Amino acid sequence: MPSRLGALAALVTALLTLSGAVFAGDRPVHVLTVRGAIGVATALYIERGIRQAEAEDSALAVIALDTPGGLVTSTRAIIQTILEAKVPVAVYVSPAGAQAASAGTYILYASHVAAMAPGSNMGAATPVSLGMPGLPGSTEPEKKSDPSDPNASKDKPAASGSTMERKILNDATAYMRSLAQLRHRNADWAEKAVREAATLTAEEAKKEQVIEVIARDLDDLLTQIDGRKVTVGNREVTLSTKGASIKSLDADWREKLIQVLTDPNIAYILMLGGIYGIIFEFWSPGFVLPGIIGGICLLLGLTALAVLPVNYGGLALMLLGIALMVAEAFTPNVMALGIGGLVSFVAGSIFLYDSAGNGFAVHVSWPLILGAAAASLVFFLTVLGIAMRARRRRVVSGREEMIGSRGTVVAWEGGEGRVKTHGEVWRARGAATLDPGTDIRVVGIDGLTLVVEPAASA
Repeated sequence: MPSRLGALAALVTALLTLSGAVFAGDRPVHVLTVRGAIGVATALYIERGIRQAEAEDSALAVIALDTPGGLVTSTRAIIQTILEAKVPVAVYVSPAGAQAASAGTYILYASHVAAMAPGSNMGAATPVSLGMPGLPGSTEPEKKSDPSDPNASKDKPAASGSTMERKILNDATAYMRSLAQLRHRNADWAEKAVREAATLTAEEAKKEQVIEVIARDLDDLLTQIDGRKVTVGNREVTLSTKGASIKSLDADWREKLIQVLTDPNIAYILMLGGIYGIIFEFWSPGFVLPGIIGGICLLLGLTALAVLPVNYGGLALMLLGIALMVAEAFTPNVMALGIGGLVSFVAGSIFLYDSAGNGFAVHVSWPLILGAAAASLVFFLTVLGIAMRARRRRVVSGREEMIGSRGTVVAWEGGEGRVKTHGEVWRARGAATLDPGTDIRVVGIDGLTLVVEPAASA
């Protein structure tokens, strides 16, 4: 009897194991594809994809990555999503020739499984800070010790960069090391990638224990990691991915729209288009369309700027430049206003985005800055100039055109009479006593009666 019970228990255990294996094999693998710079839209896309993988009890979520870097805030959001995920997450640098540079290296280190395709590379995780020496957030030249200085220490390395930059560098180093220690990867090379911008090929990364797998394609990756044990949260999970069905998740329309709007160059164009459209509507009311388009563009541009690292000093310089060029349209003989506005506009465009602390250089491209500056100068000196001259031009039709016109008195008695102007005879009144044939000038209209005065007194 005990032997029968033991055999029955063994059979039940085998059936449960088999059913569990079949169930595991039926669980899908969700694949997210990230190409290009890491931004707000990328963070939203990865969070949605991992949440969907959790909801569908996915065996694995794979992030196929090819990026030159990205915003530090978005990178940290992605890493936090991976660390809090309830399903294993693999980051696969693919296809061949792809890169996981800068922010991509951080994301690769945060994954449960790190993999690369042959011919890909990773590293160069030093935070980027653009600017000019001496300005806030700028990169200062390395300070070398003076050999002739007797107080200089031979053992102490020379400090380089500003205090803020050293803080950013140390914070990034500690962050990378913490991820390496969490995933039991090479922490020393992680620090080297941050401090020295070191890079590795796929083969070198495998040798340095930075990644676990080199896979030709996705199927090869799933085959190699099948049976691998990873820690997800506080539990150990055995991956069952060989032969699993693949479910690709694409970015939705909202994420694609955010990706376009948060491009630094697109945001810059939208903001300028909005400002110019509204200015033109104010100076030439009645067109309506420039005002509507300008308002929409301005709101979209401001929405994009809300999620980009904006340097408000640069934004103030841009607005000052626009104001000076508007003033030049009012006073076209004062060239200093136009030149000053152009210089201020270009300087503001250069420093519009604050890249300090970001793993990816956020800036407006030089050709776009120069093109926008030239277009702005033409817009304010020609288009607005034409609009201003049109406003000052004498009215040539309608009721208002009668004001200032000249004519002659046909008949007059007691401050009232009839005058002839524009080939028509009008009723008229005036304070002076006028004789027939006297030249007059129209100074006002009261209903269908003209208010006139002698032309000699005009």
